[in-house]
This record gives sequence, C-alpha cells and structure tokens, in this order.
Amino acid sequence: MELDQLQAKIKASVWQAVAQSGIDLKSVPVDQQNQFIDALTENLMRTMDDLLDEVPKPQSVSPEMEEGEEQILWQGRPFLSLVESYTITSERVRITRGMLGKDYENFELVRVQDLDIEQSIPNRMVGVGDIKIMGADSSDPKIVLRNIKDPHGVYELIRKAWLAARKRHGLQFREMM
Repeated sequence: MELDQLQAKIKASVWQAVAQSGIDLKSVPVDQQNQFIDALTENLMRTMDDLLDEVPKPQSVSPEMEEGEEQILWQGRPFLSLVESYTITSERVRITRGMLGKDYENFELVRVQDLDIEQSIPNRMVGVGDIKIMGADSSDPKIVLRNIKDPHGVYELIRKAWLAARKRHGLQFREMM
C-alpha cells in the first residue's frame, strides 16, 4: 500500500473514532477540525513507525577497507513496513522481502550507474523519500528503496560506498560523448 493510501486510511479511521466518541465538534470550525485530524494522523503515523523500528545512523565509508571485508553501513526499512528491509554494505545493497518466507535481492555497488532521489509532497511531510538505483544488474537493472527516512543522508551514504567500491575494484568512470 502506498503512503498516500495508508495516510488516507488512517485519517478515515481517526474521523470514525471521533464520530463514535460522541464528542460534539459543531462549535469548532471545519478548517480547525481538519487541521486537528491532519496533525493527529501525521503524529500517529510517526509514532507507529517509531514503534516498529529505529533506523541506525549511517556510518562512514572507508576506501582503504581490506579486500573482501564487507561491512554493514546502514540498515533500514520502508516507513511503516513490516515485510521489507534494506541493508547497505560496503559491497552491495540487499533487499529482503517477506514475513515468513523470505526473498533476498542483492545489487552489487560496482554495477551501479546512477542514483536518484524522489520525494512527493506527502513523503516530504513525513520526512521520507525513494532512492532509485540504476545499474548493470542482469536480473533487475533498477531497484527502488521506498519510503526511506532521511533519504538525502542514505543517498549520500550509497554514493560514497559506490565510489569507494569502484575504487577498491579498480574501476573508473568513462563518459561517452
């Protein structure tokens, strides 16, 4: 379920709870009622996400890392997700999906060709965004890390890890003109 849909569902549930509570809001102007419900919905979403998991802070990337030594640089998950998680190491991006049965997808950093960040207005309101990774992976040349907290910080972490991995493996950028 997309973040917009989830937010709409929670907002509808909050309105339903207010209606069932029997509290008379007729004396409160409609725009103030809407502001209250919007603020309550946003705070509920943030609280639910905080309860699900705390995202570790990104670590630094060292280009001098020993060959073959792989370090976990960041672990996280999409905002409000229980069934998907992401791990960024010094060598790859790993996506894990599933609650009982697990599906693992690995994307080697040396195969990355481009990184982008995308944030819609609702995503910006809750501080999340998508990171799109394009590359030369034969199974899937594009992956998206959805609804990531601090997308700019994670983007920079991936970018630095990507450049360090290419340097360790002796790869250089070459542009076609």
